[in-house]
Amino acid sequence: MAPTVPLAVLALVALVAPGLSVAPGCDYPAHRWCRSRDVAAACQVQSRCPSLPRPAAAPVQLSLYYESLCPACREFLVLKLFPTWLLLPDEMLNITLVPYGNAQERNVSGKLDFECQHGPEECLGNMMEACLMREAKNFSIYFAVIFCLESGTSVTKNLEACLQIYAPEVDSGRITACVQGEAGVALMHHNAQVTEALNPPHQYVPWITINGKHTDELQAQAEASLLGLVCHLYE
Repeated sequence: MAPTVPLAVLALVALVAPGLSVAPGCDYPAHRWCRSRDVAAACQVQSRCPSLPRPAAAPVQLSLYYESLCPACREFLVLKLFPTWLLLPDEMLNITLVPYGNAQERNVSGKLDFECQHGPEECLGNMMEACLMREAKNFSIYFAVIFCLESGTSVTKNLEACLQIYAPEVDSGRITACVQGEAGVALMHHNAQVTEALNPPHQYVPWITINGKHTDELQAQAEASLLGLVCHLYE
């Protein structure tokens, strides 16, 4: 009695008929052709393997250059960026936050000092959020706290309350020490360098780059429908 041939093998054989031609680099039996993308590519049968797993796409990279007390920045972060991040899976969107914006870095008697568009309180808010990112490390943790700060009545006075709600494991004392010490100055210096290196140079805030690029069209699309833009760009 002849051995029974599995139906899957017969189906694959039928797919490559007529002639049962196999790609020269295919050294795999027919039942393995649709097991992986590499094998399917070697045997040149990708189009005949509808069940192949799709390769993971790179996430859309969004960088937000902002100021902690800028009304338009707060509106974009609270009403557009944070809700979009909540709706999308992690693999679709990667966000970088750079609190600095239109601030100016100065060297005063050998020490760095910063002047912010909305005054000293904004400089404090920028540094608090930069130090928060440093201490929390995990984006999902510090973004929730920053959302809490930016959506509240005071960016600079609600740190303890926001940490208690969204990140009780983060030590507020370490954030305060960062703000009052050299670490906070170093973080703001870094943010100044990153912001000043933008090409084209930023002209306003919020300043949004998508996959490392900024255009008026991308900015307008991000502000009008960020979710739609990310879904369109994600491949």
